Amino acid sequence: MELLPRPALLVSLALALAPAAARPATARATGPYCSGEYADDLAALSPRAREFDQQQRPYTYCIRSTAVYECPSYAPDGSLRRTRRKVSVHGTAFGYRQQGGETFLVTNDHVAEWPAVTSEEHPVDDVPAGCKRVSDALKIVENESDAYERDDVPLARVVTDTALDVAVVKAKGTFPVVPWKLGHSAALRERNAVDVRGFPLGVLRANNVGKVVSAYDHDEEKDWDHDDFVIDVLLSPGNSGSPVFAISCRTGEFELVGVYHAGYAKGAALNVVVGVDQLRDLLTTLRHPRASAVRADPAASLDPSERTALLASARGADQSFFPFGGLVAAVRARPDGALLFELMGKDFPLHDGPVLVLEDLPGAPGSFGQLGRVWAGNRQGLRQVERAALDAEGQALAAKLLDALRHDAVLAARHRVAARHGMTTRERFQEVTRLERSLRRSASSRQDLAQASAEMAERLCPGTADAPATIADALALPPAARRSATAAAR
Repeated sequence: MELLPRPALLVSLALALAPAAARPATARATGPYCSGEYADDLAALSPRAREFDQQQRPYTYCIRSTAVYECPSYAPDGSLRRTRRKVSVHGTAFGYRQQGGETFLVTNDHVAEWPAVTSEEHPVDDVPAGCKRVSDALKIVENESDAYERDDVPLARVVTDTALDVAVVKAKGTFPVVPWKLGHSAALRERNAVDVRGFPLGVLRANNVGKVVSAYDHDEEKDWDHDDFVIDVLLSPGNSGSPVFAISCRTGEFELVGVYHAGYAKGAALNVVVGVDQLRDLLTTLRHPRASAVRADPAASLDPSERTALLASARGADQSFFPFGGLVAAVRARPDGALLFELMGKDFPLHDGPVLVLEDLPGAPGSFGQLGRVWAGNRQGLRQVERAALDAEGQALAAKLLDALRHDAVLAARHRVAARHGMTTRERFQEVTRLERSLRRSASSRQDLAQASAEMAERLCPGTADAPATIADALALPPAARRSATAAAR
């Protein structure tokens, strides 16, 4: 599914409740519009709740998010020059909690955060790929045409979650917050009525109403990984971060059920909302409680058991390939328990020799392993490079590369095992699909690391005067290991 993010800010869903005296009296909504937990028509809103809602001061805000990028380029004379580009977007945020003289708000991560470096995976409109962010700012403004800066309200980031596409920000001072309770997005059903409040186009504060057309949709576009529901509300760029309300059939009041964050690029009035059930813990603790439970990467924590599984997988085939950036990598097992990670060049498989080989030796108890020898290669062959010969930057790059290769090799091995067991059930199919998606995402994130590693290999590869080695030399047991094996045989 192709989603087009809508710039908008999302206030932290902490939803402070209004004082009891100010709350409308609860009265169960009845009638043909209330057969479930939420109503199918806005007419189910109780008269007292409607009056209470009309008396509230606005708690949605137009947010301007700006960034400055520095872009390197070359002048006609070959000299390096740097130009700067300023970009901005407008979105919606809503207040949810007041604490210690500050107001916490919620908005979308894609509005509050800018990519550190632009790329094909993380583009910024009107900014070329390869530009670096040098500054950014987030403020509450009147609207997109507001040029008077003295009364702008600066916002500070508190916590952001890219997978949820949500960000909690805060402002100094007390501002109106959402007076309604936090609802349960899992209880939504098709045809339930929803009310969305935000700043379409960053131009004006507006209410839009519509229906839930699908109660569940898992969003895996770009870096997102969360559950949505789909609504047919007419929304525009600038609505991103808008609070989405439904009417409780139990109380006849509004409840916050989600945060709007994107629309279908090829769909008219089909928009997706992050379900509030996933946001509850983050808004309460201002941390990432879902990181280990929901988005757990099967290879995120490398330990001896993962190494054992990877050794078994590498020994079960001639060579275990996996994607790495725009390149191909492979892992091989050696009889002494060492792993050899190979990074192939851009012309693979026309030239099937690696440009880098990293030796991963068994490490101390409880660890995955430790970096051993390094080989750099070209069409001529391999050249062993002593770690002591690498400068500090080279050693840091080798360590970072080895950690990334381990991670992706374990992920690829798990995918192979899952695929080998077949996809005869929906659960198995979904597991294989999830692992494949994780592997592709991880591989895509390695672009810069793969490029830096290939450049290091080019600097360290054999020259015409060198006697090159081969991959067989790397796979052979080192002298110390051979002596140990001989002693054990005796």
